[in-house]
Amino acid sequence: MNTIKPIYYSAFAFFALVGCSAQKQLTKTSAPITISSPLIIKKVAPISDADLKRWSHLDLVNDTIPGMSVDKAYSELLKNRKGVKVIVGVVDSGVDIEHEDLKDVVWTNAKEIADNGIDDDNNGFVDDIHGWNFLGNSGFENLEMTRILKKADDGSVTYKNAKAEYEKKYNEALEGKQQVDFLLNTNKTIQTYLKKDDYTLEELNAIVTTNEDLSKSKMIMTSVIGQSGPTFNADIEEYRKYVYDQLNYNLNKDFNGRESVGDNPDDISDNKYGNNVVFGPDKEEALHGTHVAGIIAQVRGNSIGGDGIANNVEIMAIRAVPNGDEYDKDIALAIRYAVDNGAKVINGSFGKSYSPHKQWVFDAIKYAEAKDVLFVHAAGNDGNNIDLEKNINFPNDSEDNKKEFASNVLTVGAINNIYGSTVVAPFSNYGTINVDVYAPGMEIYASVPNNKYKYEQGTSMASPNAAGVAALVRSYYPKLSAKQVKQILMDSGTPLPTSVELGEQNDKKSAADTSKSGKMINAYNALIFAAALSENIQK
Repeated sequence: MNTIKPIYYSAFAFFALVGCSAQKQLTKTSAPITISSPLIIKKVAPISDADLKRWSHLDLVNDTIPGMSVDKAYSELLKNRKGVKVIVGVVDSGVDIEHEDLKDVVWTNAKEIADNGIDDDNNGFVDDIHGWNFLGNSGFENLEMTRILKKADDGSVTYKNAKAEYEKKYNEALEGKQQVDFLLNTNKTIQTYLKKDDYTLEELNAIVTTNEDLSKSKMIMTSVIGQSGPTFNADIEEYRKYVYDQLNYNLNKDFNGRESVGDNPDDISDNKYGNNVVFGPDKEEALHGTHVAGIIAQVRGNSIGGDGIANNVEIMAIRAVPNGDEYDKDIALAIRYAVDNGAKVINGSFGKSYSPHKQWVFDAIKYAEAKDVLFVHAAGNDGNNIDLEKNINFPNDSEDNKKEFASNVLTVGAINNIYGSTVVAPFSNYGTINVDVYAPGMEIYASVPNNKYKYEQGTSMASPNAAGVAALVRSYYPKLSAKQVKQILMDSGTPLPTSVELGEQNDKKSAADTSKSGKMINAYNALIFAAALSENIQK
């Protein structure tokens, strides 16, 4: 899985030591549609808590927030209309299908009889009522670079690159451990003095002491709380888990997370494995997939949690992404499962730098293309130009990182909620060849396991925002192909500012340097484009 450091990571580490318009013709015979944005977009006040929870639904012009104009689409274009049901396959870490805001939008395999131990529909999966779990009882995994190094040195460039990257990442994790251990000890000093685990900034400020260690701990934790806020204890724990998971599992050459699955991950024909528990052995570890599913399909307007983008979808849960890097075999089979069982959109919020069996995934993508299924994929969170061969993010839709071999893959970068030169999230990958478009991906509020909700960030959140709009278009204009929907989402987007900052180094680039389209997805515009193209097709 292509993860990003917790948003407060760099702060903790420190304490331890639009003016454009565009016109595009949908077909040779359709009338041109102009997409434009005002020359100046200025947010005159801080974003409210209510707006922050659903900013991806808001409108750049009306709300001065670079959302996808979803609310505007529903109120002006979809009012009193009913679309067809669209199944969205969520290939991820698992989905809490019992969540209060998701249980009513979970796909059910009508051809399968629950819990009878029989493959009633003869699709190769026994009792797959709501999807399939290709990881079985496995949860943690190595990174692909770790798995490469566990094999013999074959003298290849891949092995050499994996070794260099592994050593860098391992050293960073060791440094991270020193930092988080220091923070934990510092926090423990305050907790012991106050005789309580949870304390406030006011209680911290009230400490008066001549003890040098306590005074130093007070100063550090005052800074931490200033950065993190009242959730600082939970944030420190998330930071600890991030670092320790890397050392204990992701980068641990002695760890074998696949053993419990019981298959051979290097044999694509060995495909009778896994189970039907789509949230996995520990529901809390299905956080990522549950959040992704919520972005797409949380029930709209029920005053619970947040709202999903699409109102007429069903989530097919396919667990294939562990805490670590996914196996190519699992992803290939997961895509095929989604296609064979009726998904019209598949979301893939995962990615990695090495793909030893990439052809299996390429073939699955081509299979999805042949069956008219759109695959929406996260661009990745390294802040890199993925057009460069050294920065390739798998899976992709090009065997040479230049020419597409399929027309059904939409690769999505992330933006934040302030329109301007910094609107592209600093962690988001970019590229004029291998990134298609952008969508909201910072501070996205959605469901997490056990009836809870949380803000998360990453291109992992941008991808389901885009997938939700794709599902919306396919619901109301079902005759449009996956290829056409992909092009609509790119062509109809809101233009990025003419000058933007990209990557962690804030390199100043033009909008044309960000992606193929240079745009942010806009649901309102996409539906207008879809209507025009559908009308043209019917003539």
